[in-house]
Amino acid sequence: MPSMPAKSASPAKAARKKSRKPSAPPAKRRISRVFTISLPPELAARAEAIAKQDSRTLSEVFREALRAYEQVRIPSWLEKARAYGATRNAHGYTEEDLPRLIREVRAEIRAEQQQQKKSRRAG
Repeated sequence: MPSMPAKSASPAKAARKKSRKPSAPPAKRRISRVFTISLPPELAARAEAIAKQDSRTLSEVFREALRAYEQVRIPSWLEKARAYGATRNAHGYTEEDLPRLIREVRAEIRAEQQQQKKSRRAG
């Protein structure tokens, strides 16, 4: 049986293959997120002036402002938590009391569980 000659691609297909550009590597994904914010004109002018004075971008200025805000805000939260905690220690427990208190509470829990088991068996 004679072999069939190989089909050649149509001229249009051949032209398309030649004109294709090699595929580019996938684009790198942005690591940071982009936000759109609005500021009153006087605050925007101040931010731009700070950036210009320090030779920084507005993004750098806002990142630093957020970090400074956190440095003020977190100690404030901790102080509020400390003040609240101080009002919650009516018995005046100290850190040395903790192991004893934990043992007492665990013993109470075990006693309650044993009582529940006894009542289930009886009922």
